[in-house]
Amino acid sequence: MTTRILAIANQKGGVGKTTTAINLSTALAAVGEKVLLIDLDPQGNASTGLGSEAATRAVTTYDALMGEYRLEAAVVESGIPGLRLAPAGVDLAGAEVELIDAERRHHRLAETLADYLQGAPETTYVLIDCPPSLSLLTINALAAADAVIIPLQAEFFALEGLSQILRTIETVRGRINPRLELQGIVLTMADTRNNLANAVEADVRAHMGAKVYETVIPRNVRISEAPSHGKPALLYDIKCAGSQAYIRLASEVIQRERDARKAA
Repeated sequence: MTTRILAIANQKGGVGKTTTAINLSTALAAVGEKVLLIDLDPQGNASTGLGSEAATRAVTTYDALMGEYRLEAAVVESGIPGLRLAPAGVDLAGAEVELIDAERRHHRLAETLADYLQGAPETTYVLIDCPPSLSLLTINALAAADAVIIPLQAEFFALEGLSQILRTIETVRGRINPRLELQGIVLTMADTRNNLANAVEADVRAHMGAKVYETVIPRNVRISEAPSHGKPALLYDIKCAGSQAYIRLASEVIQRERDARKAA
């Protein structure tokens, strides 16, 4: 099977982006997919959420982007069967400045990832956790990706933020990566008892139609607790509403990929 590369991106912080990266990766691995999660956020929260302590990250995605090491030197086992992790470190925050005059600065991740996939164990999905900004790191992720998953919090400013990331996707498709597409939009941190959240969901579905996943990720305390234990919610509490939602989301992602292959 051809590896599919999915960037999880939204320039707005606090929308459940990293939570989605961690738990969707875990859910995909749980159904038998071979997954690599690339942490491209200098905060390194996806790495911490999978149990990778900052002090143990000898080689990180920063080193791969800067050409100091090949990506495989950064990749570690997550402890979850079928899921590997390329962790981030705080030095990624300086990559913006260091790469600004570098040759092919937008393609550093795409090139090191392509090199990795040629010699790596079987990988069916690569998920990239992007920083909460439209930065050079995010552009690198979009340049490497086949498609984008946008986590969108069910709140008042959701559509305004959505329009920005959609414009960025169009720009990257036109100038850097013509194969880039929108895989889907997932509504996160939703409280169905809240009239505003329900109104936002209805608005997003009216504007974006089938691009919005049927699955909605609820606001769930077990999801919030899991990172402090260095575990995905699916390992912390598989029965909680949040974990079950991410399992359903993984099924939708896989089905959309199958439909896209049939259409091609």
